Amino acid sequence: MNSSESLASVTFTVYGSLRLNNAALLICVSVLYAAGLGINLFLLLVVCMESGLHRPMYVLLVNLCLSGVMGSSSVCPHIITHLLADREATLSGCLTQVFFINVYSGCIFCILALMAYDRYVSICAPLLYHSLMTPAKVRLMLLLLYSGLGSSSAVQVLLTSRLRLCRHRVDKLVCDSLVVANLSCTNTPLINVFGLCCAVCWILFPCFLVIVSYVHIFTVVLKSSRASQVKALQTLTPHVLTFINFSVASFFGVIYNRLSHRVPEAVNIFTAINFFILPPLLHPIIYGVKMQEIRQSVKKMMKRKMFL
Repeated sequence: MNSSESLASVTFTVYGSLRLNNAALLICVSVLYAAGLGINLFLLLVVCMESGLHRPMYVLLVNLCLSGVMGSSSVCPHIITHLLADREATLSGCLTQVFFINVYSGCIFCILALMAYDRYVSICAPLLYHSLMTPAKVRLMLLLLYSGLGSSSAVQVLLTSRLRLCRHRVDKLVCDSLVVANLSCTNTPLINVFGLCCAVCWILFPCFLVIVSYVHIFTVVLKSSRASQVKALQTLTPHVLTFINFSVASFFGVIYNRLSHRVPEAVNIFTAINFFILPPLLHPIIYGVKMQEIRQSVKKMMKRKMFL
């Protein structure tokens, strides 16, 4: 992609059609984005300050929060800027957004898969937990995850950047790979195949691992005592809720991307908010409410503040 192509303008037509809904959407996105940032940063602070939470499960939770912040921050400032002053965007800016959206999508599913594996080892093979889930192994898994996702997303953006564009009008709130591909002059089988391979590696395979892990966990839990069942379900509930929440949001996003571009304005807005803004806001709330150790840590922090 040469410099003139990278500076090619992309017009987001949906913002001009919002009219009176512009102010309402601006307030909604701004409030939800600010609330999501605040709650995620608070949960990060709790985990970092409480030494009892410096364990693999909570290290993964911190990375889940950071991934959510990355996803919402790659989209919300863009939406807010265009709502304040409808303007054109450069193709390079659009491709940057594509990169972070791809990393965000893969990160959430892969981290949820690692969290499911952590719970599987903890419940089904507790004697092996401290040898299988060491801090060094968790760091290595996260390093491989971010390296692989970053590399595959960079390749996809590189392939997309080489397309010659014949259209410059986008009818969505944000850019994604399919949006840019649909602006090109020709069909892009290589990009489609590569994108499908990435989806299998970073979305479908992690989902499969999550489902298999939970099936094994519930099989073991059902054979245990009543007290063990209650304890296991208390631990698993936030993981299951988070996985269902993000899977449903992703399902709506995929269906929306594959349907006709002429969809109702409300669907356009709902899809963007449902995928990029609500999960990063809800995930820390789910864990904060459902996980007893986090609740206790928050209470201890509040008591310390009161007696200072």
